[in-house]
Amino acid sequence: MASSLAAQLAQISANSRTSLNAKTLKAAHSKSLIFEPQVAAGQTYAEIYTICHEGFEELCHLDKRFSDLFAKSLFSEQSQEADRTKMSAEENTALDKQVDFFLHLVGSRLRLMPAIKAVEWLIRRFRIHEFNTLTLITTFLPYHTIPAFVTLLSILPPKIPVEYRFLDPYIRSLTAPPRAAIVQQAINHPELLDIISQYTLASCREHQEYPALTTFWAGIKAETVNGMLDKMRSGRQAIQLENTQTLLQRIGPALGEAMVMKSVPEVQIGSYMIVAILAAKGSLDDSSLNAFMEQLVVGLTTETFQPGLVTLCIIAQHRSAKQLSAKVAKALIKVQTLVPTLLQISTQHRIDKLANGLALAFVDRLLKKGDARSLPLVKGLLFANILQEKQAKVIYKSLLLAAHKIDDEIDKDHHIRNELGSVLVNLAQAGGEVGEIVRAAIEDVDYNIDELELNLKVGTASIRPARAIEQDSENEVKVQEIEAPNNQPNLDSALEELYKLKLSTSSCLSQESDDMFDDLCTVFFSAAVNQADLEKFDAIPVLSRPLAPSNSFYFSFYMRIWSGPYPTLARVAALERVKARLKDSDCAGKDFQAIAVYAAVALSDPAKKVRRAAADLLAVLNGLYDSPCLTAWASEDLYGKGNAPVKMSNDAAKSLVQQILVPSLEEAVLHEDQVVAAIVSGLEGSKSSSKKDKKHISSSSRLSILQFISGQIVATPLLTVRLRLLRSINQIKSISGTYRTDLLLPLLQSWAALSAADAAAQASKESLDENILNEAAVDVVVPNHAVGLELFLQLIKDQNTRPSLVQAIFARLAKLWSSMKSNTKSQTADVMLALSQTTSDSSEENTVAVEAVDLLRKVDLTTDILLDFVNSLQFEAKLATEPPANKRRRVSMAEQTKAGAVTTGPEVRAALNKTTFVLELVQESKPENHPELLPSLFTTLSDLHHLSRQVGSELGYLQNLVLSSLLAMIPAYKDNKELVIDSSVGHGDVLAACIQKSTSPTVINAALLLVASLARTAPDVVLQSVMPIFTYMGSSVLKQGDDYSAHVVNQTVKEVIPPLIETFKKKGRNLVASTKDLLASFVTAYEHIPPHRKLDLFTSLIENLGPDDFLFAVLAMFVDRYGATDTMISFTTQIISHFSVEIQLSTLVKLIGLVGDVYKPKPVLSNTLIGNDANADQDKTAAKQLTLLPHLLANRRLKKEITQLAERDDMESGKIRELYASLLESILNLASTVKGKKVLYNRCGDALSNHLNLLSVAEFIKSVEALLDRPNVGLRQKVLRALELRVDSESTGNSQSREALLAFLPQLTAVIRESDDMNYKHTAVTCVDKISEKYGKKDLDAVAAAAETIAGDHCLGQSSQTLRVMALLCLASLVDVLQDGIVPVLPVAIPKALAYLEDSLKGEAANVELHDAAYAFLAALAQHIPYMISGAYLDRLLACSNNSAAAELNAESTSNRLHCLQFLAKLVDAKAMYIALEKNWTHATNAGFSAISEYLRVLGMALDKHSKAAVSKNVTILSNIFISTMDLRRNIATGDCKASLSADQLNQVETMVGEDALKMIYKLNDAAFRPVFSKLTEWSFSGLPKSDTAGKTLRLLSVYGFLHTFFDSLKSIVTSYASYIVEMSAEVVSKTNLKETNEAELWKRVIRTLTKCFEHDQDGFWQAPGHFGVVAPVLVAQFERSAKEVTVEVVEEVLIPAVVELAVAADSQEHHKELNGALLKHLRSEEAAVRLAVVKCQQALTEQLDDEWLRALPEMLPFISELQDDDDEVVERENRRWIVGIEGKLGESLDSMLQ
Repeated sequence: MASSLAAQLAQISANSRTSLNAKTLKAAHSKSLIFEPQVAAGQTYAEIYTICHEGFEELCHLDKRFSDLFAKSLFSEQSQEADRTKMSAEENTALDKQVDFFLHLVGSRLRLMPAIKAVEWLIRRFRIHEFNTLTLITTFLPYHTIPAFVTLLSILPPKIPVEYRFLDPYIRSLTAPPRAAIVQQAINHPELLDIISQYTLASCREHQEYPALTTFWAGIKAETVNGMLDKMRSGRQAIQLENTQTLLQRIGPALGEAMVMKSVPEVQIGSYMIVAILAAKGSLDDSSLNAFMEQLVVGLTTETFQPGLVTLCIIAQHRSAKQLSAKVAKALIKVQTLVPTLLQISTQHRIDKLANGLALAFVDRLLKKGDARSLPLVKGLLFANILQEKQAKVIYKSLLLAAHKIDDEIDKDHHIRNELGSVLVNLAQAGGEVGEIVRAAIEDVDYNIDELELNLKVGTASIRPARAIEQDSENEVKVQEIEAPNNQPNLDSALEELYKLKLSTSSCLSQESDDMFDDLCTVFFSAAVNQADLEKFDAIPVLSRPLAPSNSFYFSFYMRIWSGPYPTLARVAALERVKARLKDSDCAGKDFQAIAVYAAVALSDPAKKVRRAAADLLAVLNGLYDSPCLTAWASEDLYGKGNAPVKMSNDAAKSLVQQILVPSLEEAVLHEDQVVAAIVSGLEGSKSSSKKDKKHISSSSRLSILQFISGQIVATPLLTVRLRLLRSINQIKSISGTYRTDLLLPLLQSWAALSAADAAAQASKESLDENILNEAAVDVVVPNHAVGLELFLQLIKDQNTRPSLVQAIFARLAKLWSSMKSNTKSQTADVMLALSQTTSDSSEENTVAVEAVDLLRKVDLTTDILLDFVNSLQFEAKLATEPPANKRRRVSMAEQTKAGAVTTGPEVRAALNKTTFVLELVQESKPENHPELLPSLFTTLSDLHHLSRQVGSELGYLQNLVLSSLLAMIPAYKDNKELVIDSSVGHGDVLAACIQKSTSPTVINAALLLVASLARTAPDVVLQSVMPIFTYMGSSVLKQGDDYSAHVVNQTVKEVIPPLIETFKKKGRNLVASTKDLLASFVTAYEHIPPHRKLDLFTSLIENLGPDDFLFAVLAMFVDRYGATDTMISFTTQIISHFSVEIQLSTLVKLIGLVGDVYKPKPVLSNTLIGNDANADQDKTAAKQLTLLPHLLANRRLKKEITQLAERDDMESGKIRELYASLLESILNLASTVKGKKVLYNRCGDALSNHLNLLSVAEFIKSVEALLDRPNVGLRQKVLRALELRVDSESTGNSQSREALLAFLPQLTAVIRESDDMNYKHTAVTCVDKISEKYGKKDLDAVAAAAETIAGDHCLGQSSQTLRVMALLCLASLVDVLQDGIVPVLPVAIPKALAYLEDSLKGEAANVELHDAAYAFLAALAQHIPYMISGAYLDRLLACSNNSAAAELNAESTSNRLHCLQFLAKLVDAKAMYIALEKNWTHATNAGFSAISEYLRVLGMALDKHSKAAVSKNVTILSNIFISTMDLRRNIATGDCKASLSADQLNQVETMVGEDALKMIYKLNDAAFRPVFSKLTEWSFSGLPKSDTAGKTLRLLSVYGFLHTFFDSLKSIVTSYASYIVEMSAEVVSKTNLKETNEAELWKRVIRTLTKCFEHDQDGFWQAPGHFGVVAPVLVAQFERSAKEVTVEVVEEVLIPAVVELAVAADSQEHHKELNGALLKHLRSEEAAVRLAVVKCQQALTEQLDDEWLRALPEMLPFISELQDDDDEVVERENRRWIVGIEGKLGESLDSMLQ
């Protein structure tokens, strides 16, 4: 039960958010988004509130909702006192709602610090990370990549909502989760997707959405749905469908809501994306797809229409049904831009299924709802060419079916049916592919569309095809035969009215005939349906059919019909009526030339039936021209009185009909454009292949035809006739000198005279496009026709001219431009320029200005025109900037400038406008083709500078126009030597002023490019002004980060600097000094130059300046200005790496020379480059440069390239070696110069080290050979030092280096022998040492020769201490290399080494360096050839070592000595070593404690490292050594030893002796060691006279110290050895005087030794009565002495443990009884101390022996009882403790026994 309760309590505690644990509370309080836990833990709520409330206030300024909703709740002053743990459930629920609402609202601003601060308050005060974890994580999740999200993860509670458990690994590692992890979690666990969707949609409902959230939701949901669909693809089809339905049920409601959120278009578009994925990959049925489509269109808005339509396209492509639902059609029918949007979408998506479904749905809506809005959409879809042929046919047939089914219930006023009929007709008459498809559909159902058109015109249309049309469930249209309805109109009443009509005009083509024609036309349309009715109509008197050959009314009526916008059948009927009348005999002899022209017009009709009827008519006319002497018909009154055009001659008319029109009839019937081509061909005089047998038309006939047709065009009131005839005539420029413009200009004038309303009305009346009419009218003007062009200009300037006609005129001028003559172009261009600058409030004048501008921009302007334009700008600038003459005289220049700075009057504005336009024209006219403009443009650029002061602006755009044009012209001057730029004008100054005064990067870039181009083409023009340009570049263009600015700078540097340097060279000026300002401008701009441009810019600068002369200067200036920082070092290293090795080395030489110049009495170059003036700190200046130098030398690329070059044996490699040696010499000399300056000297050392590593050793030696031959010893020594450094860095495996250095050894030994300079010798020995140590084993002979030289008098025998030291060190290395090979040298070397070692220890201060060197040499000998150190050498060495130890040298020297001694102890022959040690003991003891300690360590090592056999053989020597060491204490006391040791030091020595003795014992067997032990005991007890008690005591102290160690370490193995010391020990214990210090100490050592012997007895040694009986009484007797001579503490520590161990070792009841009895006797001693000691001994015995000891309890009880009443309280207390111990062992009380 208790366990269950504890578990329940633990569970409650784990789930509880409250705690009484202070540590837990502090940890909870430290959770923060802003502060570190340590800081947050110490903050109060008041402090937190103050910080966070600031953030909240900033949020309130951004969004008022924060203050309205939360200022009085979550962020009120009272919120500081809120404690969620004390709130009720209802209060917490209310708080949760507020927190959730706040988090939704603040989510859009989580990238802002104020928002983080506000959330921080909720975390710290309301613990929302614990109570509202789900909402908090969801709010931050869209920002999962920012640091704030990781911080949030760090403060989340251990248990987070299950939906976010996938974040656990990221919480542990505190890393941001990748998007892929979120998507994968949502795929596998859709609950996460539900949470995100719910959160997002809730935010949208409350208008709290933001792009980051909606984008995140849409992206995650789309990827998740896509992943889910991929995951569902496996398995049976039924299971896949079931899974898909499950997915739809889960995500469908959220998607449906999202698609209709019109206020959040981002969410709608996101939902479209998801629906598209579902449709494409989900295998959804039509019902689901229809549901999505219907839901989608419900929420469509202007913003979401296009993406929604794209989604509908995707869905439609995956539907099986064709027609869309009525809801979709109803929604989309309202959209005005549906068809254009679909066309736009069709470029990227398939839309045929959507378009087809929509069209069918619209037709269905038209049929069922009578919605006429469907017709334009269906028509537009068909004309858009976005449907397949089969789909288009089905839709057209559906329209026919709808027309068949619409009844009066739906269409009461016949409006829908009329409109539908018009659509059907228009589609049937359409051209192109759509028209062909529709006509094929019409043929399928056998429908007379022309009759429909006529019926529509009459107003009695009945849309019923010859075969009935039906539509099945699959939207396929089927047809079947039906009978045509009988719908004969009644014309009697109309005809009767016409019979009464009186003829009021002679022709239907006159202006007065409109009313009568309209009346006749209406009846004609009704009659044209039936042939009989048509005959009745044709016979009415007013038509005057009988008088047709002489009266123009009859024919003109029908001519107007077939030429007008009337039904096809009506036009055909009209042509047939005329054809029939012309067949009558009375028409013979008449020239119906006007009818022929109008028949030609009918031949270009779009309707094929009309063209065929026109062809028949012309065939009849052709027969009439067979008669001679024809009379022209209606030549005077066809167009009314006074409007008769010039008639054709009979020949011309005949040629027109027979040679032009009739031969092309067949082709004309097939296509309407054929007649136009025939007329053009005929009038141009060309003959086609089909007319080879025809006579060529004369020019007079062609001119007559042209004049006649042109007259008809001008006179006819029918715009259609004009338009069709102009299509051919406008292609004829002239015939026999007569231009078409001369004939047709009245047409243009009359058409231009019409008002906009009249022109639009006339065009609308004939269903024509006014713009097409305008274009045809202006096309009558041919190029260079003065009158026509003048008329154009008049019309343009006339404000009454229609804007559309003006636009057409300008378009015609643009077409004519290429054919115009130069003077015509110039005149026209001047007018256009003037027109372009006109400004007016009227739209007409603005139209003219716009069109004039557009024309000038379109046409190709000649150089002369452009030059005139540019020159005119100078006059404009003067007018704008110069005041009147009288005012100039009164105003100074400064005042003019001041006044001009604010001038913005109309003159200035006009000048600016014109200048802008002209300069734009120049730029657009390919200025490279007009180089002659260059002087004028430079003048314009100068004028712009003056003009800029007037307007207060730099006019950057205009300047850039000029500069870009000039830049384009420069290549022409370079390629064409005849073009010359005048250098005396000052173009360079103009450009310099442009660069300096402009703030526009574009202008500056263009000017710099121009300067660069001029410098390449005509350097004299700009070189005098280039320095100010470069100075200004540093503060302007170099700072720009774009690629174009980089290109500009590079071009400027590349083109300008080389000629500038060449100029300086010609003048003999110092290049670096002359260009200092240029370099400084670039270096100063460095920190402002974008990082990615710096390297390329400066390498280009240096390349163009000349790296050999300028690289060092640039590097020096960089470091001087910016210091040798890591960044600068890296940058300068990259720069120098760009150049060749030769340049790099020479640059470094110059750089060192520059540093050396700093320290010259009168520096020159350094003053110029790096500001080394009198006030500068020379050391700091030099330090900057020298800090850079080592890094430049450490460049890997330099090392690689120099190595490759040096390996080649050619002139180039020789040059490299020369430069290398020169650089080495420069570094060495500079190091000598700055030797007293530590920092600089170290820098030189670093540089030297890196320099040496550049070349291989072999190449280095070759490079410095010349330096070694110099007489300057100092230089040679420096070179050898450099070689020494180089050897250090070499690899031992480098064979080339090895061979070169070993070959160099003889030269070094020669230096040692021959040189008198000790330093030089020292350096040479050092080199030998380095070389031998690294490579000596590869050439022992060479090394041996070197060793002989070094060991001889020329080196080791010299008096120089440093040379001796180096020689010894070198010999040490040589020993390692030569080993036995060095033996011949040793007889000379070893004595000198020992002598130098002895000398080093003499005097007050030891020569440590010589001491260490000697030991190094001797250690090498001991290590490699130890047999050479023996006998006297070894004795001297050990003696020296004693003296060295006594001298207490530094740690390094001590280490060197010990190192040598270790080798001796380990490797020298054992006997020789032991003998030497035996001899050396006395010397060591006299040297002191350090020497003794060192001696004993060496002895121990000698014992350790030699074998047992060696030790056994030399046991006598060793025993003598140990006996001597154990007598040290006595020798010191007696004065035999000169050294004085403290007690502690003696103890340490004896401890070391014991340890060494044990090492010896371990290597001896019992037979070998017993004699030694016996000898030792005998020596210790009887070796001294009996009178020498003190000496004996001191010797025994040492011996028993060893014995204690001996018995303690070897334990039971050596227990038997105790027989040698039993009696002696008993005697010593019993006879020592405890009051004497040494004897008291001896007493303790003896008892402790016995104790160890008792303790380790395992063989019953002490059970023997002979042994027990000797020791036991003596030990017990010592209790009696304790009262007077020994303290209780000593008894407890020494005596009692001995008695107890003896009792344990005795292990016999008799011995125990004997021992107990002796002890009990002492309990009745008169001395309390004795009694107390015995009681404590009894306690210990009782505790240790337990029952064995308590067997004697009966004997003990009386004594215990007596002690209960002892006089001494301490004894009595200890007795009671003893009793308690006994009772504890027995388990019963002793009270009864003691009574």
